[in-house]
Amino acid sequence: MASHSSFPQGGLSSYGWDEGLEQSFAPHRAAGLVPARIVRVDRGRCDVITETGPMRAGTSFAGGMEPDSAPCTGDWAALRPGRDPELVALLPRRGVVVRSSASRSSHGQVLAANVDTAAVVASLAVGLNLGRIERLLALAWESGATPVIVLTKADQSADPAAAVAEVGDSAPGVEVIATSATTGQGVEALAALLTGTVVLLGPSGAGKSTLGNALLGAEALETGVVRDVDGKGRHTTVHRQMVPLPGGGVLIDTPGLRAIGLLDADDGLRQVFAEIERLAEECRFSDCGHDTEPGCAVQAAIGSGELSGRRLDSYRKLQRENAWATSRGDARLARVDRQKAITRSLRELYAFRDRQKGR
Repeated sequence: MASHSSFPQGGLSSYGWDEGLEQSFAPHRAAGLVPARIVRVDRGRCDVITETGPMRAGTSFAGGMEPDSAPCTGDWAALRPGRDPELVALLPRRGVVVRSSASRSSHGQVLAANVDTAAVVASLAVGLNLGRIERLLALAWESGATPVIVLTKADQSADPAAAVAEVGDSAPGVEVIATSATTGQGVEALAALLTGTVVLLGPSGAGKSTLGNALLGAEALETGVVRDVDGKGRHTTVHRQMVPLPGGGVLIDTPGLRAIGLLDADDGLRQVFAEIERLAEECRFSDCGHDTEPGCAVQAAIGSGELSGRRLDSYRKLQRENAWATSRGDARLARVDRQKAITRSLRELYAFRDRQKGR
């Protein structure tokens, strides 16, 4: 990254600190606070990197926070230094990967913050799950990051080139690359595609940590054994953690994702299924359901082989899921607003009574 003499360097420039961040941090610096980037969150405390090096810090603002606004790996924060360092505020996020909560609540869960590149990782040691790849791509596109699809364990595939082509058909506009940490295939080419803050997204057993170690050139991330029967592994990575990449930028490794729920990911879905969106504009009716309507360009494309029926089914499924999760989130926010209004009214009532008694 380019260096700027107008803001402090220390260890932050290699973690993504730039002139824009320095400008937005000016009010915090004037208050005696220092910038820090969260590299790991554990039991309510955070490992951070600062201008003077790494440290452990508490948080003074996490209590009562919505889950999607709590401190997360990748966040930039304002830290109050001292004997007990404490994070007191988060800077506005740029590029946030959010999924619907694994608990199926109406909350979102932030997987990584301030992400530039999202690497969707899938293993070639087992059959490709195109639907899962499409889900992860929707998360990646929605975040504002640039997605890249990484097919790992290419040495265990009979025809990795065919797999790349198959995945490419389901990922318009996205680079797809086959890699092998064992042979080194594709690792150098992949490293050239990754810029800024990179997050690895994929299920357990996909080889994210092994891939991360290949990119890092060291065994910095713990890896685990994968079951031969289904290609799944236990959650070796249990915390999101950030480490600097040797060629510049930083890498965020994430635990394997069993549930990949979408939340408010309309733009991401439009990107993933760009060819269906384009075809839909050519339908005779603007409200075409792409079933049996006359003049349906989507069904015509399926009939000609230009579009697969599986793609349309996946598109519909993810749209329904996203709409359901988003509506639950909207309803929860409405309940929160109502509760806040009630609380405010009660406080005003009690204050009025107190004034009346004091007369």
